[in-house]
Parts: sequence; C-alpha cells; structure tokens
Amino acid sequence: MCLLDEVLDWNAQRIRCRTATHRAPDNPLRSHGRLGIACGIEYAAQAMALHGALAGGAANGAVDALAGGPSRVGLLAGVRDVRFLVLRLDDIESDLICEVNHLAGDNLTALYEFALRDRDRSLLSGRASVILNAGGRLKV
Repeated sequence: MCLLDEVLDWNAQRIRCRTATHRAPDNPLRSHGRLGIACGIEYAAQAMALHGALAGGAANGAVDALAGGPSRVGLLAGVRDVRFLVLRLDDIESDLICEVNHLAGDNLTALYEFALRDRDRSLLSGRASVILNAGGRLKV
C-alpha cells in the first residue's frame, strides 16, 4: 500500500510529500466509508520510510534502495505528543502535505517529528520512534 503521491523536496534531515489518496473511495485505510485522522500516522510513517530509503541511498552514493537494492526494515515503535486537530481526512478537499523531520538516530533507531496539513491548516502532528533493521532482529 502506497499512500503518498509525490515527493516535493527532501534532504538528509527532512522530506515533504504530497498526496490526494485521502479522498479515494478505495483507500485501504477507510472504515465504514470514512478515513479517520489517526490514519494520518500511517501517512507520516510512509514518509519516514521514504526518507530513510532516500537518505540511506544518498549516503551510499545512489538511490538504488528504491530500485530494488538492499533496504532496511523499519518498525514504528511508538508515537508521542500526537495532536489530532480534525476528526477525519476523507472530507479534506485539498491535497495533504506530509512533512517529517529526522531529529536523532543511529544505525539502530530514528526519531522523527511529523506533521500533516492541508492547504490552510495543521491536521495532525507528533513524534515517532522507529527501530531500523528490525527484520534481522525481531521475530514476528
């Protein structure tokens, strides 16, 4: 499932993405015909994963991870200070902008700050902890 439509810009510390998938009637996160604001955390998690792939690929001299090269498995370990400022995403008429900022981390973990907004206002914000290379260390 890919919820993001476009990377607007990115660097080693942050990424900004755009999406219109919140309006799609077949959005896989919809429940009972609605897309609740908590689903915005998944949008942010996908932006974090994309940032990790791009920044990791750039650190290795290429973005080969996006083209089928080796990739790191990440696990969203927790979210903190989450602020829901609306109830739903599916009734937002404009495209959504998701921005994540890498605050700290190493080869094992990452801490991100995230925000989801529409054209005029903030919809959701918070921080997330990610465990990297989780596939090699966790048995699920």
